[in-house]
Amino acid sequence: MARRIDYYDDPNAPKANSLVPSVNVVVENDNGEILMIRRTDNDNWAVPGGAIDLGESVSQAAVRETREETGIDCEITGIVGIYSDPKHLIHYTSNDEVRQEFSILLTARPLGGEPTPSDESREVHWIAPDDVQSLQLDRSMRLRINHYLERRDKPFIN
Repeated sequence: MARRIDYYDDPNAPKANSLVPSVNVVVENDNGEILMIRRTDNDNWAVPGGAIDLGESVSQAAVRETREETGIDCEITGIVGIYSDPKHLIHYTSNDEVRQEFSILLTARPLGGEPTPSDESREVHWIAPDDVQSLQLDRSMRLRINHYLERRDKPFIN
């Protein structure tokens, strides 16, 4: 099975060999719950997201990735920040790609659909913000969700 291994400021990490613009999406429902997935490639919890394909915009990629990974249709409502820390590397073992982090974190509201797992998501749930803190998250994902929950006035840019 293909795996994803995240490294942060690790001298033993493999060297980056790609940089792929990607999106993550914090979808919040009317009850204040956040749409979360349990990833199939590393078993961590995360908000939905993925690479931006050629020919699509950031918001189109965000809507597409959310629908593909969760079964939920959404509308983009804002931006939390841009995360491009070169100390965060993501190793995909299926093809030995080692990606430098580059992700735009957007906010959205749900329009419809039912939480449905996919090839990339073992579980899909609406989770209360207080419960998110107890989940197994990668350091970078925890940082992004915390920035969202802080309701910052300006986007985080790194």
